[in-house]
Amino acid sequence: MVSARVGQYIEAKGISYYAFENSLGASRGSISKAVKDGKSIGSNMLEKILLLYTDLNPTWLLTGEGEMLVDNGWQDSNINTYRLKTDTTIESQQIPLYDLEAVAGLVPLFSDNKAFTPVDHIMIPHLPKCDGAVYVTGDSMYPLLKSGDIVMYKEINDIQNGIFWGEMYLLSIDMAGEEYITVKYIQKAKDSRCIKLVSENKHHQDKEVELAQVRALALVKASIRINAMK
Repeated sequence: MVSARVGQYIEAKGISYYAFENSLGASRGSISKAVKDGKSIGSNMLEKILLLYTDLNPTWLLTGEGEMLVDNGWQDSNINTYRLKTDTTIESQQIPLYDLEAVAGLVPLFSDNKAFTPVDHIMIPHLPKCDGAVYVTGDSMYPLLKSGDIVMYKEINDIQNGIFWGEMYLLSIDMAGEEYITVKYIQKAKDSRCIKLVSENKHHQDKEVELAQVRALALVKASIRINAMK
């Protein structure tokens, strides 16, 4: 069953069904339910999966024959996208990659990114509009993201009203005068003045912070992981 093999792939990749569905622009629970109930997955969705997850062997997915993963034997990269249903893709764009240490944090970068020279540019076709890219540190979003991965983001100018609940964000938070930069899911908190920061890594507890402490905010649109040569 194709849906069962999709489930095996998700498990092998160590990502959540939520993140997998989100990357495809699928409704929440649609893939997990198909896998659980042994239901078929539409051809359009299978095409999206194969286009996005390029290490997945199409022959194995559709027939069960061969190996699950395509082994090129060379260094390559995995690209995951995290799109809203309202996103439109851009055929070609140059996304500036910044060194957060060199630009002294998200706040000055978002205030005037033209004042800083990117370390490089990333060109990936058919991504949603991105304002920039930075390297990830820490393991709070592991295994979806790990330290050294690159996230591409779209800045949110209206922090008070621009949050899409449940999506993944790059944040700068004022913690006793120090800037704390992190990537988290943002969910609603019981106190309307606060937001709940949720990690993919279940070893990290959820944390509520006041929205007023958020100094810079960007919606994560895609991530890149470099795979070492085998």
